[in-house]
Amino acid sequence: MSAESRVASPSGLAPAVPAIETGRWLGAAAALATVSLWAIGLVITRFGLTSGSLSLWDVIFLRMVLPAMLLLPLLWRLPAPPPGRARGRYVLLLFVVAAGAGLPFMLAGSTGMFFAPAAHAGALMPGSMPLFAALLAVLFLGERFTAQRRAGTILMLLGAIAVGGWQIIGGQIGETAGDTWRGDLLFVLAGALWACYTVALRKSGIGAWQAAALAYTSAFALYTPVYLLWLDSRVLTAPLFDIGLQIVQSVASGLLSMALYGYAVRRLGAAPAAAFGALTPALTALLAIPLLGEWPEAVTWIGIGAVSLGVALANGAFSRYNRTNH
Repeated sequence: MSAESRVASPSGLAPAVPAIETGRWLGAAAALATVSLWAIGLVITRFGLTSGSLSLWDVIFLRMVLPAMLLLPLLWRLPAPPPGRARGRYVLLLFVVAAGAGLPFMLAGSTGMFFAPAAHAGALMPGSMPLFAALLAVLFLGERFTAQRRAGTILMLLGAIAVGGWQIIGGQIGETAGDTWRGDLLFVLAGALWACYTVALRKSGIGAWQAAALAYTSAFALYTPVYLLWLDSRVLTAPLFDIGLQIVQSVASGLLSMALYGYAVRRLGAAPAAAFGALTPALTALLAIPLLGEWPEAVTWIGIGAVSLGVALANGAFSRYNRTNH
């Protein structure tokens, strides 16, 4: 059947809807659900770190334990290393995949939320990821910046400065800013790590689910012995609700969002689906107001707006419009 085939109305009376348009609506719904899960995950992680019932180390452990167990069987499906000198390059790429989305990324992102509000995490991590990814793609993949991508990159950089960098530039460290700047720097580090993961994943040729299995299982294997033997744990005394909330969000914002995002990419295409990520900063900030009582400052809202528009531009949100009208 052609792309213009129609879905018949059950009653035979309502106007038929083109199947391709139905697919786009479903893809858009999946993309919106994805960014909603990302935003909710950031807020829930921040709640776990500020409620006092769980330690930072507990939140990191609960974030990885169930996904690692669920994804462990997929680890055996990793492609075998190629022969010869390519073997070392392949192993290095797998190491970058495991570090970029695994334990270093989780430590940077979670520790950052211990110091800084959820709105900062929602703006700086999604904002710095495409910024670093674009730079790495130019250096290692030979890609070029389009005018739209350059504009998006500049907006993301200005937005990041508005969200957190202005405190450092203005010399407010240790005065009104407290330790927020530490969290902001850790969010940027987390964004850089995820960008490394993105480029390494593309170069390695492994699937997204195998990459997730590698990241979560390696993080669990490295972190768990240290956590159980030496780190502060309050799991045995924490309310079951707080523990369950962290475990549920680890699956929802980690695994379920990955499946939904993959569906959105198939229905919409990679660039339009990625452009929905521009909603993450604003959604995180809005959810943090009623759930955490965190009200962003005016300059933070300006930064959130700049980052959101920058992410949309960098991911080609208006590419279709440009092709149609020029």
